[in-house]
Amino acid sequence: MRVLIAPDKFAGTLTAVEAAAAIEEGWRRRDPQAEVLVAPMADGGPGFIDVLSAVVDGTLLSVTVRGPLGEDTPATVLLAGETAYVETAQACGLHLVDPKDRRPEDGTTYGVGQLIAAAVDAGAKRVVLGLGGSGTNDAGAGLLAALGATGTEGRLDGGATGLRDLKAVDLEPARERVAGVEFVAASDVENPMLGLRGATNIFGAQKGIGDDRKPVVDGWLTHFAELADRKTADQKGAGAAGGLGYALLLLGAERVSGIDLVAELTGLKEKASKVDLVLSGEGAFDFQSRDGKVIAGVAKIANDAMRPCVVLAGKVLIGSREMRTMGVESAYALVDIVGEEQAFADPHGSLATVAERVARTWAR
Repeated sequence: MRVLIAPDKFAGTLTAVEAAAAIEEGWRRRDPQAEVLVAPMADGGPGFIDVLSAVVDGTLLSVTVRGPLGEDTPATVLLAGETAYVETAQACGLHLVDPKDRRPEDGTTYGVGQLIAAAVDAGAKRVVLGLGGSGTNDAGAGLLAALGATGTEGRLDGGATGLRDLKAVDLEPARERVAGVEFVAASDVENPMLGLRGATNIFGAQKGIGDDRKPVVDGWLTHFAELADRKTADQKGAGAAGGLGYALLLLGAERVSGIDLVAELTGLKEKASKVDLVLSGEGAFDFQSRDGKVIAGVAKIANDAMRPCVVLAGKVLIGSREMRTMGVESAYALVDIVGEEQAFADPHGSLATVAERVARTWAR
């Protein structure tokens, strides 16, 4: 039996690399002679550098940057020749702030700009940024400030709140700082930055922005866009990572699918063509999994190669009809098989147990 294991992270419990190891361990208990190919995946959010560093021939540059609330935060840039890979969540991720301390209206992306500056100073002529998992909603103003952009009266590095009193914005110093550098924004989000489908209204709640505050915060971002470039705010992907996509588009970035980028770098299509079965997974297999996420991307590649795709997830919150529409043959939930308490207490062991059970059904 030839098996390809290509999971996403199980948010809060296992990285994609750890999840792949657990699935392989469980599968081999039942089918020790299996030929297993492992390709941990990411869509641009947390785990982006972890996954790419395993397949890209490069070096890791350690950097200390400003976190979302101003604290010193360790981060890394993956340097591969003249290309640098940046995981924006390392500088502005939701996971960096304890839930009780979250202040999304004050969170800044300044640290992301510092990561870009470090990459450029190290000689990068192309910077690929994975967008996702952000805890900020500042339209990328902090990123631009770190690269030299200025504003009058307000604060570009003060989160969404700092945009409220801005009278003017000068982006030219930031553009000059990165002149000649190509930017690629890797994200699964196609939303514009403003309005009902924008960053604040669609993704604000998961960062802690209450419904009563959304119109206010969206108004601040609209004000900033009117000073910087209103038209760009309507482009696809401008709303990614709380508006980080907007800031990168202002710098001339090309927007690409995060999962497609990672799939290409990991050689996922070639690997899928060599196996009998493709296994993927994530923490919650739900309706959001359909839109540019890892499972949707892996399932498409598996289907293109005419291989069945099976999902292992912490929870399965999608019906069989929707699964098959995505190209997923079957899905197994940890909470259904080992129980929710055990799944969280021992995520590695629980995932291995589920993988062993999957092998009973699917191994030849």
